[in-house]
Amino acid sequence: MDDFAYLILEVVNEIPKGKVSSYGDIAKIAGYPKNARKVGKVLSNAEFFGDYPCHRVIHSDGTLVMGWDEQESLLLEEGVKLKPNKKVDMKLYKWKP
Repeated sequence: MDDFAYLILEVVNEIPKGKVSSYGDIAKIAGYPKNARKVGKVLSNAEFFGDYPCHRVIHSDGTLVMGWDEQESLLLEEGVKLKPNKKVDMKLYKWKP
């Protein structure tokens, strides 16, 4: 794993329970504002490097990760409620470090 991946996983590990962040915001916090897609790639492989709360990272419009059905239940367990359109209210739940 490279330094970028470690940095991304460190940032993701700081997201508290009951809060979410977007791929773009994680990239900005890490100092790589144009690398949101690269953040997604790192997170798609995070399970190989340890236990990280990747379920707390969603799309900037509040959309959950497509094809990851467990993400919704993990967020609900932490108190993050979804709107009727199955999106997270970013104004309410967005992590502000």
